Amino acid sequence: MTGNQGCRIAVVGLGSPIMCDDAVGLRISERIESMGLPDVDCFQEAIGGLDILPVIHGYDYAVIADAIQTSQYEPGTVMIFREADFDSTVTEASTHDVNLPTAMKIGRQMDPDIMPREVMFVAVEVEDIMTVTETMTPAVEVSVESACNAVLHIISGFRERAPPDRSS
Repeated sequence: MTGNQGCRIAVVGLGSPIMCDDAVGLRISERIESMGLPDVDCFQEAIGGLDILPVIHGYDYAVIADAIQTSQYEPGTVMIFREADFDSTVTEASTHDVNLPTAMKIGRQMDPDIMPREVMFVAVEVEDIMTVTETMTPAVEVSVESACNAVLHIISGFRERAPPDRSS
């Protein structure tokens, strides 16, 4: 067996189940959860900012799945980001309006020992996050499978990079 199959990984899907394409992160996490992967805990959360920290504390690694709306890509485009990709968006904002990259930085400054070694993001370009409906647009719905494959690829990479388990 290569890598460490015993590392703890959190998959956190963010979004709203009733705001059209904003549900994509939740759907990705639900699909990964249905696979019953060992040492992978899945969460579906309608949170943002600093509220993400208690969800990922204590995990070795985390994948955050969410909607993104850049208008630069076709709806349904799946993108993978590292924390460093968001360095330019880290702000000195008030704690009431903290974006996820800023929350990660604050978490690493406050309590680095319980933060994941690495956090990756799987984002899906969305079309509609304003319409109240439990149905996503067709392009985003179709992208869930590709996004899940991206999450599985990241999990595999985490396991390969994990330090050997010394408890055995």
